Amino acid sequence: MHGGLPGEIRQAVNGSNGTGSITWPESRRFAFTIMDDPDGQHLPTTRLVYSFLADLGFRTTIATWPLEPQRQTNSGGPTCADPQYRALLQQLKALGFEIGFHNAAPHSATREETLKALELFEKYFGAPPATMANHYNQEAIYWGPARLTGWRARCYKLLTYRRKDPEFFGHVAGHAFFWGDICRERIRYCRNFVYSNINTLRSCPWMPYSDPIRPYVRHWFSASEGAQGPSFVKTIQDRNQERLEEEGGASIMYTHFGHGFVNNGKLDPEFRRLMERLARRNGWFVPVSTLLDFLRERKGAAILTNKQRALLETRWLCEKLLRGTS
Repeated sequence: MHGGLPGEIRQAVNGSNGTGSITWPESRRFAFTIMDDPDGQHLPTTRLVYSFLADLGFRTTIATWPLEPQRQTNSGGPTCADPQYRALLQQLKALGFEIGFHNAAPHSATREETLKALELFEKYFGAPPATMANHYNQEAIYWGPARLTGWRARCYKLLTYRRKDPEFFGHVAGHAFFWGDICRERIRYCRNFVYSNINTLRSCPWMPYSDPIRPYVRHWFSASEGAQGPSFVKTIQDRNQERLEEEGGASIMYTHFGHGFVNNGKLDPEFRRLMERLARRNGWFVPVSTLLDFLRERKGAAILTNKQRALLETRWLCEKLLRGTS
């Protein structure tokens, strides 16, 4: 299938490098968590999904927009300006879930607005966010073509030129949307590449890692594809759960619980079945930053080499072309 591809690309598609042996806490066989962005959610959906996860023993991460929208939004979903939603997030935090950052608001935000949003976040939740995932705002940091280097960035531009994506300036010093120095100071982990493999650690064995050419992010992490209900279910299907446990791996599922998980006030039955099955396995079910802190303490702080960066970028770009991952 890949016989005509250069070695770097062939390895990227196959994901052939291993992760090494990880001894998980509490004699667990593998680790599993979720990074959920708020796009498309409604309060009843959030209550239903997180009540279900809590009852099963999962403790995961939900990202939020702290700031009340100041102008036209680019996405539906609640913000912390809604007192009922904010109270629910605070209840989830008290139960052991993690609250992450999804940029300031569901629209592009200036540096001053991002600062205000982070101040509100700390007021509401008691500490700065440990984790974040870029929203497609113009203050997104190292986003769009800036996620990639060299020929991969040029390829990405060619692939997306018809989409008319916004430009991203969170890492561009002096721009009105720049906040890279604030990001580095206040946030430990930022999500980047998403892969189809349920074992995120197999696709990105160096996570969490620092990238010397992207210094405004302290540590990066990758995730596994599950942006909407059908793709989430596909990634966590039975045989993949079994493989995750056999490999002793770690999965950070990327998703939006507002897209395709709840229909007519009820959880998607296949999502329910698979999560119940996963909960019965001997997994370590902790929030994203808890998992990444453990990996960093266990393996040390990884600084990405040029070869490793090329592999991660090529693997993601190939999956984007072949499978449409996020």
